[in-house]
Amino acid sequence: MCQGYPGVVSSKQSAQKSTRKGPRTPVPAAPAAEPAAGLRPRRIVWAAALCGLEGLALLIGGVYLLIMGVLGKPQSPQQAEMLAVTVLVLAVLPLAAARGLWQLKRWSRGPAMATQIMALPVAWTLWNGGGVLIAAGAALAVAAVVGLGLVVNPTATEALGIGPREG
Repeated sequence: MCQGYPGVVSSKQSAQKSTRKGPRTPVPAAPAAEPAAGLRPRRIVWAAALCGLEGLALLIGGVYLLIMGVLGKPQSPQQAEMLAVTVLVLAVLPLAAARGLWQLKRWSRGPAMATQIMALPVAWTLWNGGGVLIAAGAALAVAAVVGLGLVVNPTATEALGIGPREG
């Protein structure tokens, strides 16, 4: 069930009764170690890749907006540059989540979920834009729903060390 992840006790192990008499002392969990290459669940790999692609798309979009704000002829150069900087800053969240998921860091699930939840209204806006934006909105919505499914999956939460602790 959870072989290869230090500090996680399977339900089979917790069901075994101890024959030792006397008071029980809690056993400290082993510190989280870097997982072996073959032990990273595929769902985590896909979630990390999806977050990384979303972060890369935001990074490319932010650089494009910045270049167009400086070299193009926007109606308001300040607004164009502020939008570009905002998009570049927003790119940090999915990129950090992707790195954390890849390294099986517990904290990475929150930013990954926040990224997918923030993508849903953007997808809706694109969908309502008409034309080719409908396809972009549909693709983003599918990516966001799939991304959410990947990070809330029991396999992923177990690999990240998230979930109810057995006492």
